[in-house]
Amino acid sequence: MFKLLADYLTYDLFKMQKGTQLADSINFFLYDLPKIYFMLLAIVFFVAILRSYLPPDKIKKIVSGKGEIVGNFLMAVFGIFMPFCTCSAIPLFLGMIESGIPLGVAMSFIISSPTINEVAVVLLWGLFGWKVAGLYIFSGLVIATLAGFFIGRLKMEKYVEKMAYDRSLAGNGENDKLTIKQRVKTAYEYTIDLFKYIWIYVFIGIAIGSVIHGYIPGDILTQYAGKDNPFAVIIAVLIGVPLYANCAGAIPVAQALMDKGLPLGTSLAFLMAVTGLSLPEFFILRRVMKLPLLLTFFGIVALGIVLIGYMFNFVF
Repeated sequence: MFKLLADYLTYDLFKMQKGTQLADSINFFLYDLPKIYFMLLAIVFFVAILRSYLPPDKIKKIVSGKGEIVGNFLMAVFGIFMPFCTCSAIPLFLGMIESGIPLGVAMSFIISSPTINEVAVVLLWGLFGWKVAGLYIFSGLVIATLAGFFIGRLKMEKYVEKMAYDRSLAGNGENDKLTIKQRVKTAYEYTIDLFKYIWIYVFIGIAIGSVIHGYIPGDILTQYAGKDNPFAVIIAVLIGVPLYANCAGAIPVAQALMDKGLPLGTSLAFLMAVTGLSLPEFFILRRVMKLPLLLTFFGIVALGIVLIGYMFNFVF
């Protein structure tokens, strides 16, 4: 349906010639934008209803008392359903530390939350297909679980900054009393609010991806980060770290780069670096972590991203 609409608008209504750079860019944009918006609204609404049954206080009870690696994995999974970005995840992260959840387990949450979430799932599935979306989710969970585990083993609790924490953000169990109608209403309001926040990032990301898709020669990208370059994944991570973009803006760009010949593993490494390991995130997290913990966090996660990138390039 979306492809037919994009083709009609591009070639019939706008009378653009097939095969030209401008037509390819416009068609790419008109196909991806409505498709992603539709999937975004539908899936985020469903996840919001599911999230109403998993308030933070319940998550704490579920994770507490579990073994380290199991706790790390569960917290990484919970990160998918929790706050959309690092800024909103920080208060909950501090609440977990204060409630007695081990630092390493809480770190698995702070890694997965901005990197793997319902928005990332929607965009990856819509732009790359379910296989790539599944690979991204799997690799993100592996990185969040193992990175949190290793950080926990280093016993770095003393490097968490002392700062005020609003305990109301951790939840108080009132979600248990909500009716189905109230849950649907709350999910609807959340979906609309989130869409208002991220629609522009999706728009800009797909617009940039459209320009790359239509105008940027593939050999420019593959020359520096192609499959024949043994340092391609490292280069992609180094390029991604200084950038600032949430997954809504970064994923369409990664799709366009992949269409131009960037290998799958390199594309995923770039995407993870932008969304989960960016320089702006470094300064945000500096508010709650002292430098030794922050550098350890970045180093372990970066190593995990690089290894995942090389593994996917080798397999695929």
